[in-house]
Amino acid sequence: MNPENCYDLIVAGGGPAGVAAAVAAAELGAKTLLVEAMGELGGTGTAGGVSHWLGGRFADCSGFVVGGLFRRFAETAAAEGFALLPQPEKQGYSPFGWDGNPHLTAGIPFDRWRMSEFLDRQCLDAGVELLFLTRLVGCRVEEGRIRSVTLHNKSGLTEWTASRFIDATGDADLAAAAGVPFRVGRDSDHLTAPATLEFQVEGVDEAALSGYINEHHANRMLAEIRRLTEQGIWKFPYDRFICVRMPEEGVFLINTSRLTGVNGLDGRSVSDAMVRGRRESFELLELMRKHFPGFRHAKLRCIAALPGIRETRRIDGKFTLTVRDLREGTRFADTIGFCCYGWDLPDPNRPSYQPMTEQKIAIRNDLIPLPFRIMQPKKIVNLLCPGRAVSVERHVLGPVRVMASCMAMGEAAGVAAARPELSIAALREALRRRGGIVDEPAPQQRR
Repeated sequence: MNPENCYDLIVAGGGPAGVAAAVAAAELGAKTLLVEAMGELGGTGTAGGVSHWLGGRFADCSGFVVGGLFRRFAETAAAEGFALLPQPEKQGYSPFGWDGNPHLTAGIPFDRWRMSEFLDRQCLDAGVELLFLTRLVGCRVEEGRIRSVTLHNKSGLTEWTASRFIDATGDADLAAAAGVPFRVGRDSDHLTAPATLEFQVEGVDEAALSGYINEHHANRMLAEIRRLTEQGIWKFPYDRFICVRMPEEGVFLINTSRLTGVNGLDGRSVSDAMVRGRRESFELLELMRKHFPGFRHAKLRCIAALPGIRETRRIDGKFTLTVRDLREGTRFADTIGFCCYGWDLPDPNRPSYQPMTEQKIAIRNDLIPLPFRIMQPKKIVNLLCPGRAVSVERHVLGPVRVMASCMAMGEAAGVAAARPELSIAALREALRRRGGIVDEPAPQQRR
């Protein structure tokens, strides 16, 4: 074994959870390697084009729900001029949400190219070693511990060892390779929520768009789409238009397409999703130019290089967070963070249908706790799984999968990996010292 390939911690996946985990661990002195399959950090927020961190602020934009690295990154990016911390509009709909959903307005839009470079800096400044364009191939497990991982890149197949590992792939790739039990999609048929290939446009006439939306209450162009459907013009299986303003004036993220039948764990299926998504992006853009106010002169800015996969594997962990927990407002002694978001997991076959919202099932509190145990997989003792693959009931994935909560979980996992001797109480105190929010704040403390 090459001694240069030996680490205290190896993090698989450089999305929000992986970056937060790697930075936190390295800041505490752990020799850390961050492995990323794409050529940039940020995951769905950068390569995936969803340049909008959700779930990290209170719905009324009064303060941060997720502190620590998430707040530090968001405020620094805003100070550097490539991210915004929007506030509600005094009158009318907000271009950062449009539909009156406060969780969207409370999101943090950013320039995806600047964010990639920014995250490089954060990792390098913390002492994280980066390995891009590198995929996890497998791992070696002995006596319930991962001993090494096999990686593949232009150097070929190589083996890397560490004392501890973090799976931030979003798909539980390392956990699955290590034999951790998991679930995929709905229990009845294992189908998963639709995927989206995001794209962004520039040259939008914001005055014309917002004027029309406010005058006609056309926050999702629902009536317009019904009319276009009746005329045989709108042929997509989804029936609403979703766009979010980016930091630059006239630039909008189009989060509209819903690609059904995509299996995020199947290479052919994901490849087909990329082809379908690119084709639909151009078809939708042409329709927007002709029929939606403000988009007549819009130009394509980019199409994501990574499909937006909403769900794949969920690990079986030491604890599973349930719908009942969210409905009853259960609190936990091992809470390592919170998120603030609503149900958002579209039906696999009806891409515009949100089952929990349509059934009027309410989340009791605006702060959803994130217990540490949902990241602890069964069977493997030196592995943590922050992010989209945590141990939750399927519908709970809707609110906890967003990027701010992934960063909260990632930072906690990184601290725990760097300081494995810490008790839960000591871990929570360590997160507090880093600016993390692990205790529910009183209303007057929100800022």
